[in-house]
Amino acid sequence: MLFKSKRGWELKDRDVTPETTYWSRRKLLGTGAGLAVAGLAGASLLNSRPGMAQDPDPTADLYPMARNAAYRVDRALTDEDVATTYNNFYEFGSHKEIWRAAQSLPIRPWTVTFDGMVEQEKTVDVDTLIRAMPLEERVYRHRCVEAWAMTVPWSGFAMSALIDYARPLSGARYVRMETFGSDRYNAPGFRQFWYPWPYIEGLSMAEAAHELAFIGTGLYGKPMPRQNGAPLRLVVPWKYGFKSLKSIVRFTFTDARPLSFWEELQASEYGFWANVNPDVPHPRWSQATERLIGSDERVPTRIYNGYGDYVAHLYTGFAGRDRDRLYM
Repeated sequence: MLFKSKRGWELKDRDVTPETTYWSRRKLLGTGAGLAVAGLAGASLLNSRPGMAQDPDPTADLYPMARNAAYRVDRALTDEDVATTYNNFYEFGSHKEIWRAAQSLPIRPWTVTFDGMVEQEKTVDVDTLIRAMPLEERVYRHRCVEAWAMTVPWSGFAMSALIDYARPLSGARYVRMETFGSDRYNAPGFRQFWYPWPYIEGLSMAEAAHELAFIGTGLYGKPMPRQNGAPLRLVVPWKYGFKSLKSIVRFTFTDARPLSFWEELQASEYGFWANVNPDVPHPRWSQATERLIGSDERVPTRIYNGYGDYVAHLYTGFAGRDRDRLYM
C-alpha cells in the first residue's frame, strides 16, 4: 500500500478555502469591474484601483492559470486590495503606498537579457518568454525583514524552467538579476542618489534551481500589477521579502557571488543569503513575530518562513559567518 506524507506547505483538504468560493468571489469582482467600464461607475473610480485600468496585456489570455495544489499554506489568503496597495518598490519611493506612482511604469515593450556564462547570450521579448514557459499558479507565504507578512497566489513558472531556457554553462555558480535602470525609465526613486541603482539581487544556482524558486508574472489570477513587479519578478518564499526583486530586465550567470542592492547599502543588516531566522534579531527590531498585513494579528515567525524542511540543506556551513550572521 502506498502512503503519501504531506509536505510542510500542504494543508489538509478541509482547511483550504473551497475553490468554488474563491472563483465565485473573483467572478463577482470581475462583474463589478465590467459594470464600471460600462458606465455604472465613473472612470475615475476605475482608475483609482490598483491593477485595474492598465494597458492591455498581450498575455492576458493565459490567466487565470491552473493552480498547483502541491503549494498550499496554513494561512488565509491576504486580501487582494491589501496585497496590491501595501508595497515596497524603492524605484518609486521608500513608503508603502507607492502603487499610484508605479502606474506610470511602461511595461511594454519589455525585453529580458540572458548573458554571462551561458551557451549563447540573448535578449528576448517578455511575452515570448512567458509563452515559452510551463505556467501555473502557486500560493506562497512571504515575510518582510520589516516583520510583516502576506499570503498570495502567484501566477508564473518555476525558476528552474528559466534556467533551462537560458542554458548556463556548468561553471556558473550564481544568478545575478537586475531590475530596470534610469536609462530605461526615470522613476522618482532614482533621484535618491544614495541608493546603489539599479536594484541587483542574486541567488546561488542551488537556490535558483530549487523547486520553490518561482518567477512571477501575475497575481490573483490576473497579469502582474506594476506595483507588484510587472512584468517579471522573483518569488522566493523562504527568504526575506527584499530578496524578491521586481520588474527584471537581466539574468546574468556568473562564477562570482553578486553584490546585491541591500548588501551594498548596508551589509551588516542585509547579507547576501538573508534567510528568515526568528532567533536572531535585526539590529533595530525583533524578528520573533510578524504582522499579517490587513490585520493587527501578530504570529510567531517560523525559521525559513516555514519552508525549512525543504531548503535548510542549502545553507549548511553558513551559520556563524560574520557577514551573514544576522540571518543564518
